[in-house]
Amino acid sequence: MDLRQGIGLRRLGSTADDFQQDLLSSLYYRKGTTVESASARDAYEALALTVRDRLADRRARTAAAQFAHNPRWVYYLSAEYLLGAQLEQNLLYSGTGDLAAQALKPLGRSLEEIEDLDVEPGLGNGGLGRLAACLIDSMATRDIPAVGYGIRYDFGIFKQSLEDGGQAERADDWAFHGNPWEFPAPDDRQTVGFYGHTEPVPGSPVRKRWVPGETVLGEPSHMLVPGYNTETVNIVRLWRARGSEASFDLSRFSAGQYAEAVQEAVRAENISKVLYPDDSTELGRELRLKQQYFLCSCSLRDIIRRFRLRNENWDDFADKTIIQLNDTHPTVAIPELMRLLVDEYELDWDRAWSITRRTFAYTCHTLLPEALETWPVHMFERLLPRHLEIIYLINMHFLREVEAHFPGDADRIRRMSIIGENGERRVRMAHLAVVGTEAVNGVAELHSKLLRETVLQDFADLWPAKFQNVTNGISPRRFIRLANPRLSEVISDGLGGDGWLNDLDRLAELESLADDPAFRERWRSVKRANKVDLAAGDPDSLTDVMIKRFHEYKRQQLKLLHVITMYHRIRENPNGDWIPRTVLFAGKAAPAYHAAKHIIRLINAVAATIAADPVVAPHLRVVFAENYNVTLAERIIPAADLSEQISLAGKEASGTGNMKLALNGALTIGTLDGANIEIRAHVGEENFFLFGLDAFQAAEARINGYHPREHYERDAELRAALDAINAGAFGGVGREVAESLLGWDEYLTLADYRSYLDCQEEVERAWRDRDRWTRMSILNTARCGFFSADRTVADYAARIWRVAPVPVPRED
Repeated sequence: MDLRQGIGLRRLGSTADDFQQDLLSSLYYRKGTTVESASARDAYEALALTVRDRLADRRARTAAAQFAHNPRWVYYLSAEYLLGAQLEQNLLYSGTGDLAAQALKPLGRSLEEIEDLDVEPGLGNGGLGRLAACLIDSMATRDIPAVGYGIRYDFGIFKQSLEDGGQAERADDWAFHGNPWEFPAPDDRQTVGFYGHTEPVPGSPVRKRWVPGETVLGEPSHMLVPGYNTETVNIVRLWRARGSEASFDLSRFSAGQYAEAVQEAVRAENISKVLYPDDSTELGRELRLKQQYFLCSCSLRDIIRRFRLRNENWDDFADKTIIQLNDTHPTVAIPELMRLLVDEYELDWDRAWSITRRTFAYTCHTLLPEALETWPVHMFERLLPRHLEIIYLINMHFLREVEAHFPGDADRIRRMSIIGENGERRVRMAHLAVVGTEAVNGVAELHSKLLRETVLQDFADLWPAKFQNVTNGISPRRFIRLANPRLSEVISDGLGGDGWLNDLDRLAELESLADDPAFRERWRSVKRANKVDLAAGDPDSLTDVMIKRFHEYKRQQLKLLHVITMYHRIRENPNGDWIPRTVLFAGKAAPAYHAAKHIIRLINAVAATIAADPVVAPHLRVVFAENYNVTLAERIIPAADLSEQISLAGKEASGTGNMKLALNGALTIGTLDGANIEIRAHVGEENFFLFGLDAFQAAEARINGYHPREHYERDAELRAALDAINAGAFGGVGREVAESLLGWDEYLTLADYRSYLDCQEEVERAWRDRDRWTRMSILNTARCGFFSADRTVADYAARIWRVAPVPVPRED
């Protein structure tokens, strides 16, 4: 029976007249305005609500189907979701793009104008959040029952601008005008405690009563996550911190103490105020831990609520629930579930621990020791006293297990302990994540191998079957169909339809067209048109793109040394046969990461020097695109000819930008790092520009004693580039960068410099042969089907989550 019949709702129409009527109804009755007086923002919000209604209709049918099936659910816990702008995607997924364009005509508005008002939610920073967004998209597309859990930050990471060539940060008030895509759900508020003390429970050696010293409310809202070409609509549920009803002190307000009257509420709401507050202070670090526990506590209570809608026996919990920890940020969920099961639901320890370990899985996204979170024991003890007690108990039982497997190996026990004892005692969250889960995965073949053999080797020795690899993937709907509609049309024409958007392996059929002159010409024309739209430089120049978060291991400084060397070469031989090149950088540096910010300043100083030089400017242009986000990425990626993936081998977990660029026909110059290895294997060695040390050679160089000045002394061009920086040739900035490279060069930039420059010369040889380059570009796209997030989700579903699709019936 149609769900609407039971509650008297009309069925939403599918004609242009139906859609226009619904849009006008939204304008009149939900926005309270008229056609004559509606602003562009009124039109945007009315359109968003009209599209949302259609997705909400599918959501209601999805919830009914999933409730009836009572499946095992995937709950994805992530501190970040980099969702991108919602309107264009939701128009595509609801099939209402043409209807929307027609419906806006009476308002005198174009769809393009309205789409420009759609602001992407500031809920993420980089690859971690974008991966989360791709995976929840693919879960819905594959009909997998899932909920993403996160925090509804009031302010995103920050908006980046350039002041005197340096990065400046200002607040990203992404929801200033509201967010028409979310549904507040205040009735599902959860109460979260902090601080306080614990008290023993009579008659139980394990149970404790936690008496928090402070409580806050977690108020949820949810956004719809539709699948493509399916009826399934899942949700991402976002928590916002609120003070309790008692957090406003009326007596103080009446006495004129206005700030003091609201200080409790402000303190509570600070928890969800900003994505990744600065942790350079003790208070900032404590706020981050508060955020993490707030997310986990609210989400677990909601997960339990959902479980108990259809189930009663706790022994069924792990059979109905799989919670994926997206990196270490949500790891405190492990002791929190133990606390709930033991202290609140009164399960015995062994039963609760068995349930917990079978419920969680952990994705590790890093090889950098500083990114494997640890927290001071004293901070945990003050902020989450009961959780520290539980962690101690988990550690005690775990170390007994280690001792049983490796008797007498005290050093191994010290290394594996969840509590680090070197210097300040700290809780090692990655260790807790491995101990408290049933599966641990890396995100690329090399990354997973290095996790097993280096970072988490002791744990892999103990539990070899627990460790797996699931290579990351990206959404082809977002990063070809929406970002690159011209290329999407060419692909669909070549493949006889757009079915490839749900089956990216079908791109392999393009290989037969790679030698077709007409197809190659059309492919080239698409790339050129995308470069004209980007307007970053000469559309006929080689567009050389490095877009990613700024970090020394990603080695934007290596790309910059190449730029300076090109500058010197052109100056010395102005009449040479130079290939015009536009080098585009984009990305943000963490506010407290001064070394990365020095690199940004130097890039812009070099760009200004080149732009002002009449000899070099016709051949070389350097552009820094401000405030890199999903929206900007969707403009840059389709225009890129060359993808810079030049991190030091062994440092990048996977990368997803490398996949997006290759999928859009950019050729990669890169090291054997992260998913570069798999990209090269799929597209073919002859279609990938490889340089530099591999991970094992890099490690060997460190062991043997690496001396960056040896490279400086024996390479005249390298010496000239660094000397120019130190001499102040680029506006007097950048000496800190040169000092770092010559002093310790942590990421072996100088060791890979010459190999990188030689490889760039191979890039230029390939570029001069237009047909060769185009063929390589087509084959990159044709052979990147493996890197679909749909494949990634299928891997998780089969090997880690053990979940099956629950299709939602289509309406008659």
